[in-house]
Amino acid sequence: MSAKYGLVGYNSSRKHISISIPSSTEVMSPHIKSVEELRVLGINLSSFSAPTQFFICVAGVFLFYLVYGYLQELIFSVEGFKPFGWYLTLIQFGFYSMFGLVELQLTQDKRRRIPGKTYMIIAFLTVGTMGLSNTSLGYLNYPTQVIFKCCKLIPVMIGGVFIQGKRYNVADVSAALCMSLGLIWFTLADSKVAPNFNVTGVLLISLALCADAAIGNVQEKAMKLHNGSNSEMVLYSYSIGFVYILTGLLCVGGLGPAVAFCSEHPVKTYGYAFFFSLTGYFGISFVLALIKLFGALVAVTVTTGRKAMTIILSFMFFSKPFTFQYVWGGLLVLFGIFLNVYSKNKDKITLPSIKDLKGWLLTGKKVRFLSQNV
Repeated sequence: MSAKYGLVGYNSSRKHISISIPSSTEVMSPHIKSVEELRVLGINLSSFSAPTQFFICVAGVFLFYLVYGYLQELIFSVEGFKPFGWYLTLIQFGFYSMFGLVELQLTQDKRRRIPGKTYMIIAFLTVGTMGLSNTSLGYLNYPTQVIFKCCKLIPVMIGGVFIQGKRYNVADVSAALCMSLGLIWFTLADSKVAPNFNVTGVLLISLALCADAAIGNVQEKAMKLHNGSNSEMVLYSYSIGFVYILTGLLCVGGLGPAVAFCSEHPVKTYGYAFFFSLTGYFGISFVLALIKLFGALVAVTVTTGRKAMTIILSFMFFSKPFTFQYVWGGLLVLFGIFLNVYSKNKDKITLPSIKDLKGWLLTGKKVRFLSQNV
């Protein structure tokens, strides 16, 4: 054996072996090195610290999805549009595919890294969660739909256990329960004011919930395993999903009536759908970044909190009555968000002990006593 292979000394009683490890630049291919760089809408998130990355992603999700939710309810408020939820999804997938293609062309690395079979599964789940969710609005009122959708935190965690073998602690489970119960409570008041339960709508949104619970974990596993980019994920999953929906509409004969109706109202359908798709595309880019950086549970926690803000906007712009049930539900959601953040940053966040709380209370009493004397 030569020194080239690491043997530096040898005698009859002892062997001395030195193993040298090449530097990261020698062993890492360009494919692996690219994992350090993550761009969202041209923003290189890898140049920021983890808290800044989280803040940017959360801000992007809230900004674009709040507009997205408003436009979604606005489109279905157009008289006669409710039966065409699948056609809206087809338009949305078409725009997403074009946006993804443009963004992918602007990147340096245009290779497809995730296998086609995986994309076919992701596209099927994406069609299920978005198509069924859009279609359910033709049978359910908006708050009732949110009641079902906000419960996906728990299925996502179950999917994480079975799909990725994850284990969650008590704080994560408590956060999911608090946010789900809070949002249900938050929206129950409105569902009582204008209940519109329908067996078909309940079935559609339930199936959408099952697909939504699985898609985050499948995307996270695929992006981490193959280091796929956000633009690649959007382009291939939504373009394949576009083919799925188009084939389905052609088979059931639902394409002609939808095209005829939208042609009569081009601004309120295609115009709204363009901005609806644009804001949704920007939003999904930040959601995929959250999934890649912090995991599916954190991403769903953020998007679930966003739903509470969407409901608030729904009250503001679509004249819904107000009760204090919304306040208590919102506080429960905020508590769930806090539990999730605390679970992910236990080493950085130190909760006050009972002794500290007693000390603060005693100090507060002393201050009030002194102020009364003065």
